[in-house]
Amino acid sequence: MTNEPSAPQTEGQRPTVERGGLWGLMFSLAALLFPPYGVVLSVFGIVQGWRARRTARTAGVQAPGAVLSVVVGVLGVLWALLMGTTMVVFSDELSALTDCNARANTVSAGDRCQEEYLDSVNEHFDQPLLNDWAEITTTG
Repeated sequence: MTNEPSAPQTEGQRPTVERGGLWGLMFSLAALLFPPYGVVLSVFGIVQGWRARRTARTAGVQAPGAVLSVVVGVLGVLWALLMGTTMVVFSDELSALTDCNARANTVSAGDRCQEEYLDSVNEHFDQPLLNDWAEITTTG
């Protein structure tokens, strides 16, 4: 992917742009949109951006999006790790919310499920700030 010419070239003419950074950026952005595959796509975006930057530096050309690909890829890895950790920490609460919502037939029953979920998360942390936020979101 990184050795594609940016324009038609004659013999001996070097490419003027290294496109690998743009590919890496696309994979890194896709990782933010598809959380289950986020780590794999982000790592691929980081590697692709790093390779594009290294190739461009040795060839003396530009690699648009290479650095941004690495930055967004690192953010994607961190985001995926944060989401995974949250799902592990709150797995019991999330499964209770899912079961409750599956049984809820009315809007008010769904609201009760949400309140129970927020209460269980609140008990998990036992923070007064979360109590205030729960009251604001359920009443307003």
